[in-house]
Amino acid sequence: MVMKKYHLLLFFATFISCASQLGTSSEDFIEPEPIEIVLRKDVFIDKGIFQVSYNEEFQQPNWVEYVASNRAKNVSRGDLDFFSEPNVYTSDNNDYRNNPWDRGHMAPAATFADTFENIQTTFTYVNCAMQWDQLNQGEWVELEKQIRDWSIESDVKVRITLVFEEDHIIRDTGVHIPTGFEKKLTFADDTTRCFYFPNEATSRNWDEYEVTCRS
Repeated sequence: MVMKKYHLLLFFATFISCASQLGTSSEDFIEPEPIEIVLRKDVFIDKGIFQVSYNEEFQQPNWVEYVASNRAKNVSRGDLDFFSEPNVYTSDNNDYRNNPWDRGHMAPAATFADTFENIQTTFTYVNCAMQWDQLNQGEWVELEKQIRDWSIESDVKVRITLVFEEDHIIRDTGVHIPTGFEKKLTFADDTTRCFYFPNEATSRNWDEYEVTCRS
C-alpha cells in the first residue's frame, strides 16, 4: 500500500515562533518524525446529487454516478472555483497549472444549475478529473448537452468510469492522468448506451464514440 509522508511545516513554524516569544530557543526542541498517511484506493462519497468512488493514490475518481433529470436552469456557475473535501486527499490547483489538462467536471455543473447549492456542490475536487482541454470543452460537453435533452422526457442515469492503463501518465505533482473515460447511460426503459472517450483531443462527433456496453 502506498504511503506518503507529510512534514507539518506550518505546525513547526508556529511552534518555533511561540517558543521565541516565550524566550526559549527553538534548538531545545526535537523535531518529531514525519506523520505517515495511508492513501485509500476506494473512498465512497455521497454528495446527494451525485456519488463518487475516489482513489486517493491516483488523486482522481474511480467513478462518478448521477441522474440527469429535467431541472430548470436558474443559476450560472459565475466565479465558482473548486474546493477540497475534508479528510479526502485529492488533486488541487497545482496539478492543473501550466499544462493541457482541464479540471473536468464528471457530474456537470450545467446539469445541476437549478439551485446555487447544487451547482456549487459540483465544484468539489472529488468530482474533478484531469481531462484534456479539447476533450473537456469539445465532444464531452456536447454529449452532456444531449443527455440533458434526453432527460426532458425521462431521467437518465449516468455512470462515468475513469480508465487507467498500465502506462498512464503520472505527473511530478503525484497526480495520475486517466487514459480515457467510459460513460454508461441507463434510460427509463432500462435500455443502455455506452461511450468511450480517450483522454485526448476529439476528432469525431460525440455519437461516433459510442461503443458496445460491456454489462
